[in-house]
Amino acid sequence: MDLSFVASGFAVGLLVGMTGVGGGSLMTPLLTLLFGVVPAVAVGTDLAFASLTKGVGTFTHKMRGTVHWDIVRRLCLGALPAALLASFALKHFGTLNREIGQVIRYMIATSVLLTVVALLFKRKMLAWITAHPERQLQGAALRNATISCGALLGILVTISSIGAGAIGATLLVMLYPRLTAAEVAGTDIAYAVPLTAIAAAGHWWLGSIDWTLLLNLLVGSVPGITLGAYAARAVPERLLRGLLAVTLVAVAAKLIW
Repeated sequence: MDLSFVASGFAVGLLVGMTGVGGGSLMTPLLTLLFGVVPAVAVGTDLAFASLTKGVGTFTHKMRGTVHWDIVRRLCLGALPAALLASFALKHFGTLNREIGQVIRYMIATSVLLTVVALLFKRKMLAWITAHPERQLQGAALRNATISCGALLGILVTISSIGAGAIGATLLVMLYPRLTAAEVAGTDIAYAVPLTAIAAAGHWWLGSIDWTLLLNLLVGSVPGITLGAYAARAVPERLLRGLLAVTLVAVAAKLIW
């Protein structure tokens, strides 16, 4: 048991519990920058981590009736084929050579910055779309936009392990502004389970999952998420999200430069 990885899992779990932001935007950069884990291995291990933890979350939301399965199906229609294609592309180009590793670093940085945008501007985006109902998509246009967003998320998640959390939730809010916060969270987690599972299976096939590292992260994250959920009540959400946004911007800059 490597205590440094257990501690990292605990720290990320704590932040996820307090902010609700997906662990990928925190865990993957942490493994890459702090511990020098090869980007592809960091991504693959985090995807396996996410598929297990999100499965538990989906069960809870299903019991509460906060999952819109019709939206989940639409997202999966785009996300799952995109994840498979992205896995084959990584296999073709090779995930462990230096050039592809650098591309993955840039993809991680891009996904982190998109997460920052989602963190800072989700409420303003929702306020705008609510104030302009004529801009809200309906019928076939809404279905096709959902499938397209699923495809985009499938590529981002498979290559960077980031996107199924804050970015996915923000897209859901924009497409389906009438969903409650609990329904957004439940639907976002539910579609992410098969997506992260397929993406993780692809990385297993590629040989880019470190199972020992995964176990260490799980040992730390479970108590971290639990404690963070309780601590969130005592810390102002705006302060937490602001600090997290600043941290993620610094992470993205480090990944690029």
